[in-house]
Amino acid sequence: MADRISQALTMIDYPVLQWAALPMAIFIIFWLFSILFTQYILPIIVKLTSQNGTDIDEKILLAFARPIRVLIFILGIYLALRCLPLSSSQDVFLSHCFRSVLIIIIAWGVYALSGSDSVLSDEFKEKLKLDSILIPFFSKIIRFLIWAMAIVLIAQEWNYNVSGFIAGLGLGGLAFALAAKDALANIFGGIVIIMEKPFTIGDWVQILDVEGIVEEISFRSTRFRTFDQSVVTVPNSTLASQAITNCSRRGKRRVNFYLGIEYGTSHEKIEKCIQEIRDMLHKHPDIHMETILVYLENFSESSLDILIYYFTNTTVWKEYLSAKEDINIRILAILENENVSLAFPSRTIYIDNISADKIANNSAS
Repeated sequence: MADRISQALTMIDYPVLQWAALPMAIFIIFWLFSILFTQYILPIIVKLTSQNGTDIDEKILLAFARPIRVLIFILGIYLALRCLPLSSSQDVFLSHCFRSVLIIIIAWGVYALSGSDSVLSDEFKEKLKLDSILIPFFSKIIRFLIWAMAIVLIAQEWNYNVSGFIAGLGLGGLAFALAAKDALANIFGGIVIIMEKPFTIGDWVQILDVEGIVEEISFRSTRFRTFDQSVVTVPNSTLASQAITNCSRRGKRRVNFYLGIEYGTSHEKIEKCIQEIRDMLHKHPDIHMETILVYLENFSESSLDILIYYFTNTTVWKEYLSAKEDINIRILAILENENVSLAFPSRTIYIDNISADKIANNSAS
């Protein structure tokens, strides 16, 4: 085929057309093939790969579709230029350009595959059990490394010494790490929080003097919405080093208090009230049956203290308060039925007769 083209070119009288016709023909053939590949060949390949039951191959092909089309176009330009009467230096320069463009096209395709919404991200999320918040973070790091590697390879292709550049990046990275140690501590703290998941968005959390609902988790800080609708932002480095109480993950919620009754109450009434309160708690639908404690525990200064200890089935604050209110009202009804009064803080002072007479004499004198 090439011999026939050469024989045809020798029949052309103009020398410029003799050496320009073959490169133009090669370029046009590859340009048409790139269009044919995009519109016809690639859809057929995608259709064939989609029959295996997975969409991984299909998404990989779609990610490399535009880079492959550009590669075919660039390959046509490269082969067309190689047909020209170039000098040795021009030929070396053309080879360097083609390999550099080839590195860029490969990096382009891998860059498209490393996106946060790509098929590889979905695979890593399923197999490594990564949180969806971490995917964009690692995706940006991988994409940065892809282009950094591409730049290094292109520099090596053009015979640049990249060892000093890499060493400079290492020293610059060390200086940056020292200058931004607090920011890096917050980032790693955010990664720890996202990986270990001591809480998620929407959880009711207590930490230090902050109590509220988790509203947003980022790599630098976590934002809480307190119950008075204030917004509190806590650095992730602080959260990673402190004890965290996740109230939303409780299966039940405790109620613990003392019921103080007067000292003049007979022991028969006390025993009866304790038994009725205990029975009422065991029959209440909102009370967890595992631990219910009702006992006369303390002899305080001004009251007889009955310990009441139980758990509610719900952990929702409003439902918890409603159940607790209902229990308290029933306890008051039991005390009223038994004619038992609640005690209040009081103090009784006893003065003997001798002291009273001395006080009276001193007052008279």
